[in-house]
Amino acid sequence: MEKKELLYEGKAKKIWTTENPDLLISEFKDSLTAFNGEKKSQEEGKGALNNAISAALFEYLEEKGIPTHYVKMLDSNHMLHKRADVILIEVIVRNIATGSLSRNLGIEDGKVLPFTLVEFDYKNDELGDPKLNDQHALILELVKSQDELDYIRYMARKINRFLSEFYSELGLKLVDFKLEFGRDKNDNIILIDELSPDNFRLWDAKTNEKMDKDRFRQGLGGLKEAYEEVLRRIQNR
Repeated sequence: MEKKELLYEGKAKKIWTTENPDLLISEFKDSLTAFNGEKKSQEEGKGALNNAISAALFEYLEEKGIPTHYVKMLDSNHMLHKRADVILIEVIVRNIATGSLSRNLGIEDGKVLPFTLVEFDYKNDELGDPKLNDQHALILELVKSQDELDYIRYMARKINRFLSEFYSELGLKLVDFKLEFGRDKNDNIILIDELSPDNFRLWDAKTNEKMDKDRFRQGLGGLKEAYEEVLRRIQNR
């Protein structure tokens, strides 16, 4: 399978068409961005690490019965996946308070939430990805019905249960993460995008050391080493 035309370029990936109209190739980039693109950098090898971690997690979730766009890894930086129409909702799943949740609501950083919180953001860079409630999503026609929103929320919680168990086995806490969904050619809602430390907050279970993109956001250094450690634990699972 070969890349044909560049379909889309985002902050972390390029997406290419292939000779099969139902399949696309994602090319994982080494670029780093934070704070809606205000902070930028490069980290050699980061794209390959995210590709490998994402592939392993997509395969794990597929085994658990979660429908995804994943087909296979092609090489270190390229993933083959199904074409899907992106639903313009970023689904934020939170198990532990940190980041914007602590800043905006004053919840103590590191506090374990009494239940898993699922939030929606509008996937719109020009507007700064604002928060959505269900009525906003319906008014903007981001989904067809309340039932679809309920299904997305249900799937997010189900994915969270599987991934929390997965990471717990690796000595990592799944603090929070972002998911994206799309519609396949049969109009089924499936999990898309990537599943990497760029989109996940992961803390070491013993030390609470950050093993994710917060190392870049907060200027801690050692981002590549943290990602490599996450992948090492997955591969040794």
